[in-house]
Amino acid sequence: HMAISGFSIAVVIPCYRVTTQIVDVIAQMPPSIDHIICIDDGCPDGSGTHIEENISDPRVAVIRHKTNQGVGAAMVTGFSEALKTDAAIVVKIDGDGQMNPALVPRFVRPIIDCEADVTKGNRFFRSNYLHDMPRVRILGNAILSFMTKLSSGYWNVFDPNNGYIAIIAIHVDILRIMPLNLLSPRYFFESDFLFRLYLERAVVLDIPMKAVYGDEVSGLSVRKAILPFLVGNMRNVIKRILYRYFLHDFNIATVQIILGTLLMSFGGIYGLAEWHSGELADKPATAGTVMLAGLPIILGFQLLLSALNFDIASIPDRVVHKLTPRDQDT
Repeated sequence: HMAISGFSIAVVIPCYRVTTQIVDVIAQMPPSIDHIICIDDGCPDGSGTHIEENISDPRVAVIRHKTNQGVGAAMVTGFSEALKTDAAIVVKIDGDGQMNPALVPRFVRPIIDCEADVTKGNRFFRSNYLHDMPRVRILGNAILSFMTKLSSGYWNVFDPNNGYIAIIAIHVDILRIMPLNLLSPRYFFESDFLFRLYLERAVVLDIPMKAVYGDEVSGLSVRKAILPFLVGNMRNVIKRILYRYFLHDFNIATVQIILGTLLMSFGGIYGLAEWHSGELADKPATAGTVMLAGLPIILGFQLLLSALNFDIASIPDRVVHKLTPRDQDT
């Protein structure tokens, strides 16, 4: 088989309750894929054994977790294994058949052409792609997507919880410098991964794709996921602001964040205190008191909006890790 443009490619497939789809998924892998790494994440159906018994493809390697650790932990294991190969690019595909392996070259090409450090699928790019998607998934993904935009800083990326990611994985690449052990082990993995990519200032590119929904059973309940995702994203928002605007750099957005937060805090606390004391004394607040409370809140809100606008305009747009001829197969 021939690698795409001479670059070796590894595919990582986290496997959990996918025995009915995984054989077809692997069978559809293009010949341009050099390594197929399947992670049996403590699967009660024995996905790893099922693959070994039904697949004779020499490119396939099965790694087992004794207990279920989550999709993030499975991907960290897969990434670590891919780093031991000659792969220049690593692609993550789920084993449930929702993603067409024939799309891999489309995701890899922008990285080879140095147009992006990372590519990911976007099921919302074209309206006709949404017809087969369950309505609850559309609503849930829209909410989770906005939360992830805020926490990751990738305002240009939608559908961040898709799970279809291709990454440079050789030489001084993203995977080698990323602290894989710090990634969230379960469903928050995709959002957390984008947050880590932002800290490396990696360029992320959306690729339109259509997901296929069949008889697979999703392990992610949107209702159950909202609260953990909210907590995780809020934590990453704070960490990203601290890293980006205080530790790594100090710019106009930093000043706006500081002043905006102070003004809104003062206005809010002062206004609540005056309202409380006025209620106890049964005296209405004067116009001056209202202005002294309201004006800082309005100014602070405007400053925070300006900082948000600066953040949206400073999305990483310069490719950090370029594949060079010496990274190619010899």
